[in-house]
Amino acid sequence: MRQQVARIDKDQPIRDVAILEELQAKSLTTRRVNLLLFGAFSLLGLLLASAGIYGVVAYAASQRRHEMGIRMALGAGRSDLVRLVVSQGLGPALIGIGIGMVASLALTRFLRSMLFGVKPTDPVTFVWVSLILAAIALLASYIPARRATKVDPMVALRYE
Repeated sequence: MRQQVARIDKDQPIRDVAILEELQAKSLTTRRVNLLLFGAFSLLGLLLASAGIYGVVAYAASQRRHEMGIRMALGAGRSDLVRLVVSQGLGPALIGIGIGMVASLALTRFLRSMLFGVKPTDPVTFVWVSLILAAIALLASYIPARRATKVDPMVALRYE
């Protein structure tokens, strides 16, 4: 390239010769770092949220263990108890997902400069994130619910 430019104009200075892919990679380095940090903190937030949901539902189910045993002694099935505990854990999570979607739609203009090739209000992203959060909340509620159904009704009745 230097020879071709020198052949046309010897007085033309040539500096920083690079391939287009290298220049493009250099220009996107900051965005990639921001994306990696954003993704890492998002994953950390997702893990903390799922641990929080699990902890709250597990604690609530353990506090109501004797009630669950009495319900079983009175004829409630295990599926009824699972449904009860899961609905109590999943309900607030779904409300939180709804509030989060509204807040994220309101805050998308701040993310516009960080996104590359994706609209800030991409409906596919919103649907997938909501489904993933709902699935994690369901799983985090289901595990303590299954544990709550293993209470022996006789032990619960003796305790009262």
